[in-house]
Amino acid sequence: MMALIYILLTVGIYWGAKRLHRLKPMLLLSPLLVTPIAVILILALGKIPYQNYNEGGHLLSSMVGPATIALAVPMYKNAAIMKKHVLEIIAGVLSGWIVGMLVALLFSRSLKLSDSLIDSLLLRSTTTPIALAINDMIGGISTLTAIFVLLTGILGTIIGPLVIRMARIRSDIAKGVLMGSSAHSAGAHKAFEFGLVPGSIASIAMIATAFISLALLPWLTELFMHG
Repeated sequence: MMALIYILLTVGIYWGAKRLHRLKPMLLLSPLLVTPIAVILILALGKIPYQNYNEGGHLLSSMVGPATIALAVPMYKNAAIMKKHVLEIIAGVLSGWIVGMLVALLFSRSLKLSDSLIDSLLLRSTTTPIALAINDMIGGISTLTAIFVLLTGILGTIIGPLVIRMARIRSDIAKGVLMGSSAHSAGAHKAFEFGLVPGSIASIAMIATAFISLALLPWLTELFMHG
């Protein structure tokens, strides 16, 4: 019974935050930011152990995987467009991934962060289920990985549209690659606000980024950090 209450509580907070954000589209009112903060405050003020909350909360977390897979539907509907621009998509995702890794490594090394913290930071642009799976492979800190992924999603949905407007990006392909490769599932959902094609491209960019991370990150971290 309590598990159901915690699920309804979380969903209710997210629904309310989403309605509020539609009325006042401000950074501080982003549902991705408001929902976890509100849940944390309720648990802290109510002195509710996280283990108790997670009896229901983990059911919501387990839906991230199916929700990510569901993005395959618009991808299938726009398969012809993706085949036509497959080289641009691959080039954009790969170059974005390489630049993102280099920036994260340089930033981490300049701050002299520990290897486990760097491992968690490198996964920030990978969708949560795969990020946590890779995290276990390379020795990151799962809690920090989840936080970095969440923060990246929040910042990406805010900064991404600003970059698109400031750079006057008109291409639906470029919009999709930018949002999907930089802000994973949050960016993909945001890209659908630009249209069905950018959203579909963002979905494939997100998945491509995840597969690149899955294939290369364990090898790279072993070679350059733990070797």
